[in-house]
Amino acid sequence: MSGAQPEKSRGRQGKAVCALLLATSMFALLRPGQLHAQETELRGEVSESAILSDQQRKAKQLALATQRQQQSANSAQDDAPPRTYLPASAGAVPDDTNTDAATGSIFDPPQATDDTATDNPTPPKPRRRPSSAGQNAADQDKTKADPKATGKSKKKKKATTATTDATQAATDDADGADQEAANRRALTVDSADRQKLDPGAERTAAIEGQNKKAEEDPFQPTGVKWGSFVIRPSIEQGMTATTNGDSSSAGTSALLSETALRFTAVSDWRENAATIDGYGLFRETVSGYRVHDAQGRIEGQLNIDLDNELRAIAKLGYEAVPETASSPNAIAGVSTQPLRQTIDGSLGVEKAVGKMQYTLTGAVSHDFYGDAELSDGTTLSQKDQDNTLYTATLRTGYEISPVLTPFSEIEVGRRAYDQRIDNEGFERSSTRLGARAGLQLDMGEKLFGEFSAGWLREAIDDKSLEAISGATVNADLKWSPERGTTIGLTGKTTVETTTTAGESGDILYSGRLTAERQIRANLTANAALGLDWRDYVGIEGHDRILSAETGLTWWLNRYAGLTGRVRTEKLTSNLPGRDYTANSIYLGLKVQR
Repeated sequence: MSGAQPEKSRGRQGKAVCALLLATSMFALLRPGQLHAQETELRGEVSESAILSDQQRKAKQLALATQRQQQSANSAQDDAPPRTYLPASAGAVPDDTNTDAATGSIFDPPQATDDTATDNPTPPKPRRRPSSAGQNAADQDKTKADPKATGKSKKKKKATTATTDATQAATDDADGADQEAANRRALTVDSADRQKLDPGAERTAAIEGQNKKAEEDPFQPTGVKWGSFVIRPSIEQGMTATTNGDSSSAGTSALLSETALRFTAVSDWRENAATIDGYGLFRETVSGYRVHDAQGRIEGQLNIDLDNELRAIAKLGYEAVPETASSPNAIAGVSTQPLRQTIDGSLGVEKAVGKMQYTLTGAVSHDFYGDAELSDGTTLSQKDQDNTLYTATLRTGYEISPVLTPFSEIEVGRRAYDQRIDNEGFERSSTRLGARAGLQLDMGEKLFGEFSAGWLREAIDDKSLEAISGATVNADLKWSPERGTTIGLTGKTTVETTTTAGESGDILYSGRLTAERQIRANLTANAALGLDWRDYVGIEGHDRILSAETGLTWWLNRYAGLTGRVRTEKLTSNLPGRDYTANSIYLGLKVQR
């Protein structure tokens, strides 16, 4: 019995093992996909955070590899020739693209040529970014192929999309920088020249970033813009106390009101130049000796550059000045001296041939006189003094250096009186002839100007009158020994005519030595010394006039200043009734713009 039981138990155990094997085989046959999944998937359960960390690690490795590739590409690009301009869109054509109408559009693919090397290599095609539609289609195909892996693929897709976007963004930035460097236009020689010639092409820095240059003279008038001219007007009003109201032998003390108007207009043309200068002086008695006079002048100059090293200079002026009491033509016993008006003009042409310089100038000056008012209320005509002077001057100079240019001048002219025979029965018209030699200096602001000396003769048509002749001296020099100091020397020789019976006229030599010193920015001092010598022709007579003056101007601001001066003048003559002495002091206010 005991032997039968173990045998039965072993039989039952064998049947159980067979049933278990059979069940396992059936289960494997019924579910083959699940067994395949178990064989291919990782053992054990994988969490979503583990998947994401793994994807991020791969993304970092991919980005690092991309960065290394980009650095290698940049270093290779530095050694390679510059890339050609690649249009971003159709119609964007580079400036330096060489195309031929026969070859078609510039966007056509390059044609094969016989040249083995070109200056501009063909640019590589830009990388194409995968579209989102193509990526979605690939995901849908993958889902259809494995519908049971949809859940896990969605989790992986989020991490993969983030990684792909980061990588693609880094690649696009690198490509964009590369393409931008290729599209940037290089600065050619022609474009550099255009920038130099075009003042508008230069970029101007911000106002607050510029270092403003200090003005050399902060009290210099700024001027008023009028059309193409800059006008600088000024007006000066003051009082003068003098010991001799009209600077005559019969003059007495007086308190005078003086008003002076001045202006300067300068053109701002790119070529050629024009200037206009003018002044007006009005004197009226406040108390004392009776004085009532007005004088003024306006003059314009135009410089024109012509072809073939030619330059034209034109001048035109008008002046109105009453005859002074000390003039040789002054009339005794009158309440008002006649008014002398002058209209003058000139036209000169300059030509430079190597170091030689030639200047031919023609000038015309017409003087006409008003009537003199006598003390009894009647008038005396001065029409017999009206005359016109025509002159032509030829100057020849040789430029030894840019600083020194010696020259010589020859002058011929004719003085014609409107009234051929004056009231005393004399023919006053005359013929003029003169010659001078001098030196022209040009050392910039340090020293510039010219001086000359020569001889002048004016022969009168009436044989009973002696010709007016004598030496001539002319000078106009400016010297600046140091900044803020200017010393000037002027000299002039003038022929003065007369209608006095038996007299031919006289030669007047005038000289002025002036000095101006800028003591402070708003304080300027000036001084002047004058010497005049008048030599009469036909009689043994002469006049000597000495004068001295000093003054100060204190600027309150750019537009207004106080000015004052002290002056003395003394005339000594060997002719009776001409000596006088005049001392004066002036104080006024000057306004400028």
